[in-house]
Amino acid sequence: MTDGALFDAPTGGTGSSGGDYFAVSPTAPLAARMRPRSLDEVAGQDHVLAAGKPLRRLIEGSGDASVILYGPPGTGKTTIASLISQATARKFVGLSALNSGVKEVRAVIDQARRDLIQGMSTVLFIDEVHRFSKTQQDALLAAVENRVVLLVAATTENPSFSVVAPLLSRSLIVKLESLDDASVRAVLRRALVDERGLGGRITASDAAIDQLVALSGGDARRSLTYLEAAAESVPDGGELSVDVVAANIDRAVVRYDQDGDQHYDVASAFIKSIRGSDVDAAVHYLARMLVAGEDPRFVARRLVIAAAEDVGLADPQALSVAVAAAEAVQLIGMPEARIPLAEATIYLATAPKSNAAYVAIDQAMGDVRAAKSGVVPPHLRDGHYAGAQDLGNAVGYVYPHDDPHGVVAQQYLPDSLAGVTYYQPTMRGNEGRLAGVVEKLRALIRGEVLK
Repeated sequence: MTDGALFDAPTGGTGSSGGDYFAVSPTAPLAARMRPRSLDEVAGQDHVLAAGKPLRRLIEGSGDASVILYGPPGTGKTTIASLISQATARKFVGLSALNSGVKEVRAVIDQARRDLIQGMSTVLFIDEVHRFSKTQQDALLAAVENRVVLLVAATTENPSFSVVAPLLSRSLIVKLESLDDASVRAVLRRALVDERGLGGRITASDAAIDQLVALSGGDARRSLTYLEAAAESVPDGGELSVDVVAANIDRAVVRYDQDGDQHYDVASAFIKSIRGSDVDAAVHYLARMLVAGEDPRFVARRLVIAAAEDVGLADPQALSVAVAAAEAVQLIGMPEARIPLAEATIYLATAPKSNAAYVAIDQAMGDVRAAKSGVVPPHLRDGHYAGAQDLGNAVGYVYPHDDPHGVVAQQYLPDSLAGVTYYQPTMRGNEGRLAGVVEKLRALIRGEVLK
C-alpha cells in the first residue's frame, strides 16, 4: 500500500494507458476497489477542484500545466492522477519512485520525444516523487520545461522540503487537505452499498460510522481499510456496530511523518502552545510527537530554544530547566525521557514570557549587517601591547571597580550608535525587576538624569 494515495495503485512501470496503470482486480482491497471513477465521486478537495481551477481543467483534459500533488495519505492524490489518465487523450505512463531510477525516467522521456514527433504527447505520473534523489528529479527538468511530458507527481511530503527548486518552479503545486468528517462519512456510506464495495451485504449503525470516521483521522483510505477489517466479522444481513468496530480496530494510528511538513507542523504547534501559555495543548503536542516516534533529542532542543526565545529573562531558571531536561534525555532515553520532557514543557508553558533578549540580539545583528557598526571607541581598545597607548588605545578608560557603585559614566558604544537601545525588558516575571535596574544603569552610564 503506498503512502501517497487515496487508494492503492500498482507499483508498475510504464504503460500505454492510465486504465492499465490503475486497473484494479475484483479481489483488491476495498480501498482500491472504491477509487472514484469520476469527479463527482471525489470526496472533499473543493478548494482545488472547483470549476475553473487549473487542476479541474487538467482532470477534464484541457490543462497543460505539470502538477505536483501533495498532502496527507488518503486525500486523493492517486485518485486525481487516475482521473487525469482517463480524461486526457495523451499517452499515459506511470512510474513509482519506489522501484524506478534515472534509467527508467530517461527511457520514458526518450520515448516521449519520439512520440511527440508523431503528434502524441505524454502524461508522466510519478508516485511518491519525494523518494526520488536530486539526480533523479533533475533528469525530469528539461522534459517538463519543454513540455515533452506533462508531469503529474504525488507526494505525502511538503515539496518545499523534498522536491528540487527548479522542478517546483516548473510545476503547479496543489495541496490536498485531510478530509472532513462529512466527506469521510460519505465515502463509507458509498462503500457499504456500491457493488464495487460491500454491495449492501451488511448495514452499519450511525454510531459505528461515526467511530470509523473518528479513527480515520481524515484519511479516506484508512477509513475503508478499517471498514473492511470490521465488516469481515459481520454475517451477511447483519449490522456493523460500535462493539464490532472496537473489537477489530484497537487504536487510531498517529499520523506523523518525521521528515515532512507534519513533523514541522506539530513541532510548530508545540512551541506556539508553550509561547501562548496553554499547558494542556503543549503537553498534547509533546505526547503526539513522542507516541509517533519523534526523536526525543529533537524535542529537547526545541525546549532549549523556547526557554531562551520565549521565556527569556522573565524567568532565567527556564533555560536551566530545559538544558537539564535535554541532558536527562541523553542519559536515560525513552520511554523514561518523556517525564523530564513533560516537566520542562509544563515549566515553560506556565512561566512568564519575554522575547526581549531575542529581539535585542536580532536588532543588534541587524545593525551590524547594515554596516551600522562604527569603530570601537579608543578608550575601550586593547592597551596591553607596546605602543598601544601612543595610538590612543585605552587612554582615558575608567575602571568601574574603582567607583564605589561599580558603575561609571562612560561611552561604550561606537559614536555612530551612541544612545541606541536594544534591550527593552518587559514588566513580566523577573524582567519586571530588571526593568528598573536597566533604566538606572543606562542613566548612570550615559550621564543622564533619572526621570
